[in-house]
Amino acid sequence: MIHIVATWKIKPEYADSWPSLSKEFTEATRAEPGNRWFEWSRSIDDPNAYVLIEAFDDDAAGAHVNSDHFAKATAELPAYLAETPKIINTTVDQDEWSELGEMAVD
Repeated sequence: MIHIVATWKIKPEYADSWPSLSKEFTEATRAEPGNRWFEWSRSIDDPNAYVLIEAFDDDAAGAHVNSDHFAKATAELPAYLAETPKIINTTVDQDEWSELGEMAVD
């Protein structure tokens, strides 16, 4: 599985609107074959920062970056960004979330 974590700094005037500004891209990506998850979270320390956690089957990433909605997002969304997103992209040898045993809930 390809696992990606990216940090996104949004211009302050667009930070509250980011979920709606990125909604079309988010929904289209979630609908892609081979997408496992595509989840946004907002930082509790910086209201202008979002973290995107995404995962794809190993053979699905190419289709994602070559999709029409990816091209549209890369053309339109940078206008709302304060800086270029930072990314960690890796392949992991699992295909689902594991439980955090140290915080097990009975």
